Amino acid sequence: MKRFWVARFPSRLFIECWHVMAGAKSFHDPAIPSPMPLPRRLLKKLPEIVEQEVARQSPERPIRLMFQDEARFGRINDPRRCWAPKGLRPEVGMQIVREYTYAFGAASPHDGVLDTLVLPVVTAEAMSIFLAEVARRHPEEFILMFLDGAGWHRANNLVIPENMKLEALPPYSPQLNPMEHIWDEVREKWFTNEVFESLDDVEDRLVEALVALEFDQELVASTTGFDWIINCPLSAT
Repeated sequence: MKRFWVARFPSRLFIECWHVMAGAKSFHDPAIPSPMPLPRRLLKKLPEIVEQEVARQSPERPIRLMFQDEARFGRINDPRRCWAPKGLRPEVGMQIVREYTYAFGAASPHDGVLDTLVLPVVTAEAMSIFLAEVARRHPEEFILMFLDGAGWHRANNLVIPENMKLEALPPYSPQLNPMEHIWDEVREKWFTNEVFESLDDVEDRLVEALVALEFDQELVASTTGFDWIINCPLSAT
């Protein structure tokens, strides 16, 4: 039976010696920051916003709560830990080629529905295309979409579909957007230690990952289903 080991981060002693050799007089471990608390404003306002929208829509038109975000993928790769046979030092390729494409995504934490699109740029026009695609996939529902305050999310020429309303997340609060966990899943499972020969190869792998996640609603729901989101009712009581 083959034995495997996983590369670990350098020990504290190694890091301390390296810093002293580099000229530092001493080395102190930085304090480990505690998890950022969720802004109380959103925890309080989310149920109110959803309740108001439910009351505004007709009973025959269900509400779909979604969280939207974009992520950049390209040919610059970041080597990560990996498994290798015991006694062998793993080798992975690395390159710095500044070519990028962008993934647009919106997730529904209540049922795990994920809508994605790969586009070459992040602009108001590209965002309008994505919103139109999401609206097309859910024609019988009203979409309440939360997203960050990026410029193309607030542009004057942004086209918002009739069955959709955009709500801004608090600034500097990426921990509130469950789509961040979807991007982590894509990078970890499909892009770790990969070197791509062309941007087309990047797009092919990205589409493969997003399609797989769109068909795995259980995984998306478990990844994005924060308690403070899924405990928010989407129908009149």
